[in-house]
Amino acid sequence: MRLEGKAALVTAAGQGIGRASALALAAEGAQVWATDLNPRLLDGYEGIDGVRAVQLDVLDKDAIHKVISAMPAVDVLFNCAGYVHSGTVLQATDEEWNFALNLNVRSQYWSIQAAVPRMLRSGGGSVINMASVCSSIKGLPNRFIYGMTKAAVIGLTKSVAADYVADGIRCNAICPGTVDTPSLADRINVNADPEAARKAFIARQPMGRLATAEEIAPLVVYLASDESAFVTGQAYCVDGGITI
Repeated sequence: MRLEGKAALVTAAGQGIGRASALALAAEGAQVWATDLNPRLLDGYEGIDGVRAVQLDVLDKDAIHKVISAMPAVDVLFNCAGYVHSGTVLQATDEEWNFALNLNVRSQYWSIQAAVPRMLRSGGGSVINMASVCSSIKGLPNRFIYGMTKAAVIGLTKSVAADYVADGIRCNAICPGTVDTPSLADRINVNADPEAARKAFIARQPMGRLATAEEIAPLVVYLASDESAFVTGQAYCVDGGITI
């Protein structure tokens, strides 16, 4: 049990990478606060040892502080919530820009700001932020707003890591390639030809397939555990070769 005795907060834990990670953290002994905006997505946690399901709107700063304050400790924070906008700079709108910055970046800033004082009092902790290979690492077509926000997440991650490197608080980012999640399915299904859209997503993966959420979760467990005690400020690509 690599995480026995640790308390972890996971956002967007209702499905996809967030859910797979919450379950993986709990399986390693962590007490997990699995949060999501949609309470229906949290129903599946009932009866799972080590998991407490909590509705949370990460766009509500006060709600974030309330949940974190109610936890007995905060050893691990996994900021998984986010949204993928499509389009180029000429297609972007101010409304999309503002929404993406708020959800993809500001919610992480608020969560970290709420969790770090708890981590300082307990002598350390691990912050894990969801970024993407589509960021400062690699430009992908039709992902202007998304890539901008995920580049900001990597900058945020490195800044937090630098500020607290001597205090036992580590901060790292995960940068997946294309992962087969309900969120991806939603983006595929809005296309006139969903089958062709799915094939296009697969085609950009050099391995010739999409990742599963369960293939991302082990990295979350590693970064949450003491096995990564000497790791901070890093942006880990789990991308099936996109960045080769």
